[in-house]
Amino acid sequence: MSQKQLDTFAREVIDVPVADEMSESFLAYSLSVITARAIPDVRDGLKPVQRRIMHAMNDMGIRPDAPHRKSARVVGETMGKYHPHGDGAIYDTLVRMGQDFARNICLIDPHGNFGSLDDPPAASRYTECRLSTAAMEMIGELEEDTVDFRASYDGENEEPTVLPARIPNLLVNGTTGIAVGMATNMAPHNLAEVAAAITLVLEQRRPKPTVEELMAHLPGPDFPSGGLVIDDGLADAYRTGRGSFRIRARCEIGQVSPRKQGITVTELPYMVGPEAVMKRIQDLRKADKLSGIADVKNLTGRKHGLQLVIECKTGINPRRILAELFKLTPLETSFGINNVALVDGVPTTLGLLDLCQHYIDHRLEVIVRRTEFRLEKARRRLHIVDGLLIALDAIDRVIAIIRGSDDSAQARERLMEELALSEVQAIHILDMQLRRLTALERIKLEEEHAHLTTDISGYEQLLGSERRQRTLVKTELAELVGVHGSERRTVMVDIDDLDDETPQPELAAGEATDIEISDDPCVITLSTSGLLGREGLDQQRGTFGRHDVLVSQVLTSNHQAIHAITSAGR
Repeated sequence: MSQKQLDTFAREVIDVPVADEMSESFLAYSLSVITARAIPDVRDGLKPVQRRIMHAMNDMGIRPDAPHRKSARVVGETMGKYHPHGDGAIYDTLVRMGQDFARNICLIDPHGNFGSLDDPPAASRYTECRLSTAAMEMIGELEEDTVDFRASYDGENEEPTVLPARIPNLLVNGTTGIAVGMATNMAPHNLAEVAAAITLVLEQRRPKPTVEELMAHLPGPDFPSGGLVIDDGLADAYRTGRGSFRIRARCEIGQVSPRKQGITVTELPYMVGPEAVMKRIQDLRKADKLSGIADVKNLTGRKHGLQLVIECKTGINPRRILAELFKLTPLETSFGINNVALVDGVPTTLGLLDLCQHYIDHRLEVIVRRTEFRLEKARRRLHIVDGLLIALDAIDRVIAIIRGSDDSAQARERLMEELALSEVQAIHILDMQLRRLTALERIKLEEEHAHLTTDISGYEQLLGSERRQRTLVKTELAELVGVHGSERRTVMVDIDDLDDETPQPELAAGEATDIEISDDPCVITLSTSGLLGREGLDQQRGTFGRHDVLVSQVLTSNHQAIHAITSAGR
């Protein structure tokens, strides 16, 4: 590039090493991904896109008492005002917040095809949504100056930095996210058990509860899909914020057809669909890595729920098949706990006690700010009511002042001077309608005055007592459990109580145990001449003698015992 071209290109060109420029740019990008996309805030358990969707829907009035609105409309509003990223990512987040198989408490009330474990949702132009009743618990106190607001990306709007979050969302719904150089993966829990653990932390401050004491109330994760959680070191995971455990499907072994035994799967591990299990089983059968299965049927329906039926071949032990399925298919999966959340904007790995304590600290701050807002509002209203009562007591004088004034400004000044009123009180007296002069209106004002005085006293006592504030957190949690609580779906199983034995079928009487004979289906036949025969199902049937006919046959397998009784009873 010539000097003339450099002069027209830039006034000054500074040489910067590529390594330095790349490191600085990558650092800014990674920080943006960590703090503004992938990692949730420990206080409300939400990522920025989730928080912005809820705030946009609240502004649009799409609440539980309103009709459902097009999802595309919500996506466009969120993207245009608060979240300048792809509409696909926003819609995926919206859908996930409304899937009851992915969350214990849904924050979006869906209408239309929001997808399943095996199928994607319909396009945003076909589905509708609105905020759920639980979402209003998260966002309901936003108008009472409970949290800070910041300017949106273009400076034209304001968005909350965090939601008031009466529900302990991070513990109840969990989360997952992949950032740059770090990730988060938190398991969902039962609301009633989470509330019990938080209550213990509220009540037992010194010494702090141990992980074992917390797990007496919160024994482990509770997934919306149910299943079985194998407790193999959960205490360490809750103590450090890192660990793993296994999730198993809930299976029943029994007769699935008149002639065959099999396995009926009624609950699957978290985020595992029946079609994925069926495909894996079929692939294993084609590769000859899984024998003994005759058929796999998906009988899932609205009436009976999930039903995945695995038929075993005749004579095959279903327990042995189930043990192989746990090893080779998604009927058993591993869940890695990685409790990473933003604490004051810094990604931090948190244990169970820390998660409970951060929720308590946030709710205490919300309660203090909410109470201060309500106290100030009540004081302002009481001041106005005092002025109206003063005016009613001296109504003749007020009328004379107003009639004797040239304009409203003069009337306001004379009222303030002669009745010792503030400017706000004088303005409300001038705006007072004539119907407020009735005796009934005066009684209403006196009752309102008494209620406001009582409320102000209660607010002042609450602000002056941390014990009252902590009690209120506990009371509100108990109310949440009463409204949104549910029974535990996932069964906790201790690893020492786990039955992984796979007993082999019994050998036929008198059969040598040192000779390996496959337990294949076969047919035992008896002819009129007393001849016994055994033939495989896939073999060509033998022929009898000219005057010999078949008397009886039994469908069995090579390892089963056969009993024959003679006509003499032997």
